[in-house]
Amino acid sequence: MASEPRPFIPVRIAVLTVSDTRTLADDRSGQTLADRITEAGHVLALRHIVTDDKDKIRQCVAAWSRDPDIDVIITTGGTGFTGRDVTPEALEPLFEKRMDGFSEVFHRISYDKIGTSTIQSRATGGVVNATFVFALPGSPGACRDAWDGILKPQLDYRHMPCNFVEIMPRLDEHLRRGGK
Repeated sequence: MASEPRPFIPVRIAVLTVSDTRTLADDRSGQTLADRITEAGHVLALRHIVTDDKDKIRQCVAAWSRDPDIDVIITTGGTGFTGRDVTPEALEPLFEKRMDGFSEVFHRISYDKIGTSTIQSRATGGVVNATFVFALPGSPGACRDAWDGILKPQLDYRHMPCNFVEIMPRLDEHLRRGGK
């Protein structure tokens, strides 16, 4: 007997662009993510730009992770190796759990498109306050690759054999049990 098809469940996603030079009017990477989020049927909960400042990035993501109206945070920018690229340093100390597989799969997808140049990205992911957080490079192509190849299927409850949406209600189990 065939099981009932799973329903689509919209996820509330915030997009943070990390840049010293971009505005909302010329932020192609943030716009790429915003467009894909809404085209997939999800809710663009917030969209903002902060400068390449570790404290500002950390404060914004920490605050958003405590907002009950945000399920996922995606940042774009600041994942390279130049002196101003500090997004991983800002976010990784916040991670309760790192998602090493996100970086590995991102690099696998990216390698197929740009070859060894993928090593110039420090894309990362993890969980902060029961909120998924993903740090993507600041190029529209990298945002497309990460969304299309990883995030879109994993943020779709219908994706089998498993997906992020089905585990979202359990991300804070350790907090409810009083453990760490």
